[in-house]
Amino acid sequence: MTRDEIMKIIKEQNVHFFRLQFVDIFGFMKNVALPLSQIEKALDGNMMFDGSSIDGFVRIDESDMYLKPDFDTFTVLPWRTKEGTSAARIICDVYRADGATPFEGCPRNNLKRVLAEARELGFTMKVGTECEFFFFEKNELKYPTTKTHDVAGYFSVDPEDCGIDARREIILTLEAMGFEIEASHHEVAEGQHEINFKYADALTCADNTVTFKWVVRSIAAKYGLHATFMPKPVFGINGSGMHTNQSLFNLDGTNAFYDPAGPLELSPIAYQYIAGILKNARGFAAITNPLVNSYKRLVSGYEAPVYVAWSASNRSALIRIPASRGLSTRTEVRCPDPTCNPYLALAMMLNSGLDGVKNKLQAPPPVNQDIFAMTAGEKEAAGIPSLPANLQEAIEELKANPLARETLGEHIFSKYIAAKEKEWDEYRIAVTDWEKDHYLSIY
Repeated sequence: MTRDEIMKIIKEQNVHFFRLQFVDIFGFMKNVALPLSQIEKALDGNMMFDGSSIDGFVRIDESDMYLKPDFDTFTVLPWRTKEGTSAARIICDVYRADGATPFEGCPRNNLKRVLAEARELGFTMKVGTECEFFFFEKNELKYPTTKTHDVAGYFSVDPEDCGIDARREIILTLEAMGFEIEASHHEVAEGQHEINFKYADALTCADNTVTFKWVVRSIAAKYGLHATFMPKPVFGINGSGMHTNQSLFNLDGTNAFYDPAGPLELSPIAYQYIAGILKNARGFAAITNPLVNSYKRLVSGYEAPVYVAWSASNRSALIRIPASRGLSTRTEVRCPDPTCNPYLALAMMLNSGLDGVKNKLQAPPPVNQDIFAMTAGEKEAAGIPSLPANLQEAIEELKANPLARETLGEHIFSKYIAAKEKEWDEYRIAVTDWEKDHYLSIY
């Protein structure tokens, strides 16, 4: 999309408010809203903001930063039309005060750097994310609860699936914004849902993922519901994951993972990529599963992948190979959850896979039995390690992984670890309801 095309749409759809959006290093969407009079200035990349007010960005003595818009991300916001006027948004990259230097702490800039390095090796990355979420009711003060408004299960229909109307409006909104929706359905747990949209190049997929979460939460609020992507909001039922389907494409547009003559019709590059993901999985878990709560989901028995293994179809393994072949040949990495920063998560998974390609690593044999049913001795004999058991362990693995510092860059690497260590320490010293329920009355 060009600047002139954007200005034409702004005029035709009577856009009066314009949101410049970007993402901080923890994956939170930020934006500044501008009136019509400032739109052309914004499109020219001349809007500044205070970077010192954004967690993990810069110090107060170097706070001035520019927002440089990516014209291809421009879209009118269907739910923000009011009294004949509209609002639109555009996603931006963050630049230093000189206006010419990309800010190394901007996750979008960082992913673009990693993708450029992959292109030098002859590859582009295609990705599709599957973000699960819950609809919960709000209390009389409009605060979210963990009380679900339905009793439905996997693939249930109305009237049991009470979220169907909200899902329908979410889908219509996303389609109006240019998404190609492939499917939607009720998930396994009560109140849990999934909407799948078409895969794209990695940068577009990351943009789409943060946009998707924003739209889901915004439309749910219209229905008086709270939509949450928290990995494990309720004990004893399935949590929410973000299965990430990914493949490498050659620069001529062919799928580098597909080889009709190879085992499982997978190419040597596909097996090397799998090996790289398995090698680095414990080292990138703190990025793909960034919260204390993330590790309440990553436990055996709830369909969440805990074990670092791969299989053509086994859903208890970290990596699954979906059945489609040809251009659709891909790996499905099942550990990420939707609270991750997708720009950082995709950068880490891409470089992990490329670590396998560059070093011609050999993938271990597939594990085709139910790993959840294996004993500890059987898993040890099969050489199947587990993902980190908690955020502290994941942070230590991240710190020890040389690939992480290289992939994230020194700024994001150090700021991210400092914030996550603080988060873990706050959790570690907190007194929880579980402790009071179990100890207060008997000690």
